[in-house]
Amino acid sequence: KFSDPEERLSGSEREEDEDDVEAALKKEVGQIRASTEQKLRRFQSVESGANNVVFIRTRGIEPENLVHHILKDMHATKKKKTRVILRMLPISGTCKAFMEDMKKYTETFFEPWFKAPSKGTFQIVYKARNNSHMSREEVIKELAGIVGSLNPENKVDLNNPQYTIVVEIIKNVCCLSVVKDYVLFRKYNLQEVVKSNKDDTQQNPSSLTEDQNLKAVKTETEEEEKSSKEVNQENK
Repeated sequence: KFSDPEERLSGSEREEDEDDVEAALKKEVGQIRASTEQKLRRFQSVESGANNVVFIRTRGIEPENLVHHILKDMHATKKKKTRVILRMLPISGTCKAFMEDMKKYTETFFEPWFKAPSKGTFQIVYKARNNSHMSREEVIKELAGIVGSLNPENKVDLNNPQYTIVVEIIKNVCCLSVVKDYVLFRKYNLQEVVKSNKDDTQQNPSSLTEDQNLKAVKTETEEEEKSSKEVNQENK
């Protein structure tokens, strides 16, 4: 007779129980490992809450440096490396999309670029999605005032600023970044940055220099005179 119930189990039943325990342990270890790996991924997709907007969370990588490097390479090589992505903007900080929260947050957030002795020319670009309670004019005015308070030598430049403050409002979240070469890299537009200078001239004739305009006018005039002479000759 066996006094212990476990002793009454056959050898095969004991092996099955051990297999079940081992399988359960392996499953738990696998779940923990998967969860850890997900947290440690260098790039991870995050739901943005807005149509046509994708967030990619980075780990151990500065978003500004990464995006600037990508755009710099595309601008130099003129190689189109994406068909579906229109713009790529780094997001370095977030806060609630309410004026008081934004003012309090940006007083510290702007310091690396604009607090004395640091200084630079700047512009502010603003876009809101799924949000109607924020005023574009008010946001730009308040943030420009904060930049000026950090160092009076910070000046607004809308043509070719050293820094561009990007403000993206999505629902009740304000996404912020300070980027360089915003004008050079076509507002961080991946489709436009790969276009050659020739394409730009064709799309924007007003960008021609004065000498080039004069040459173009002179050539057109010569063509007109030549055509007129040919018509007169035919008439004769």
